[in-house]
Amino acid sequence: MTATILSGKAIAAEVKAELAERVKTLHARGAQPCLGTLQVGQDPASIAYVNGKHRDCEELGIASVRVDLPEDASEADVQAAIRDLNSAEDVTGFIIQLPLPEGHDEQAMLELVDPAKDADGLHPFNLGKLVLGISGDLETPLPATPHGVIQMAERSGIELAGKRVVVVGRGLTVGRPLGLLLTRRGVDATAVLAHSRTPELPSVVREADVVVAATGRPSLITPDMVKPGAAVFDVGITRGPVGPSGKAKLVGDVHPDVAEVAGHVSPVPGGVGLMTRAMLLENVVTAAERDSV
Repeated sequence: MTATILSGKAIAAEVKAELAERVKTLHARGAQPCLGTLQVGQDPASIAYVNGKHRDCEELGIASVRVDLPEDASEADVQAAIRDLNSAEDVTGFIIQLPLPEGHDEQAMLELVDPAKDADGLHPFNLGKLVLGISGDLETPLPATPHGVIQMAERSGIELAGKRVVVVGRGLTVGRPLGLLLTRRGVDATAVLAHSRTPELPSVVREADVVVAATGRPSLITPDMVKPGAAVFDVGITRGPVGPSGKAKLVGDVHPDVAEVAGHVSPVPGGVGLMTRAMLLENVVTAAERDSV
């Protein structure tokens, strides 16, 4: 068996085409969605990711505002930048690019974001609404990466209803909110949240119809852990050693040989990461639509 590779590029392009039409409708109403980004320091990976978000905005006709602070920016500097983005009438959603330099309390900074402008969908208020939102439409933004996994599955024809989904990783960015999305009415999966302390982790994963790996531990998921024909979503990403080209290779949580056992596999890079960017823009456009009513 050779797995079907799930192209994040192709599926994200489909989402972005739909967003572009919604943006045109907003423009016709005199409304302009706008993404703000706040970056502190010069982390190369963060710079590349933020650059990609602004390119996406330009492609779709979404305005964007970029706030870059130096590595030695104080806590007060970061707080002031967040307040400015909260109050900026033209910014419909923004993100604080993580990680912040050492010494900053990331959670405290994230909690300062206006929940209505939380483009990542990870503010405690919005996560609380997700906990309460067992069914129906949610007016609050959804967590971008978990939403991206759901969209990638649904748009690839991978059935989730009634399926056993094992999520490996209990982080706040992916694992915990993904379990909430999977068990909402309308998705109807049976979600198991596993982690490094889960007894007999290989046997737990082997029972899954769908596996989502989100630990940041390279090649944690090996072929012997995967049920033949299962769908495997690789969310974790780690920078390997710098190669001859001078660039570090990006590697995921899923061993490459899993593709010989699984039915579907999302790659790293080129998989869920691109969907995260698309879902972030979805939150920005949806906020603009809400504000323009």
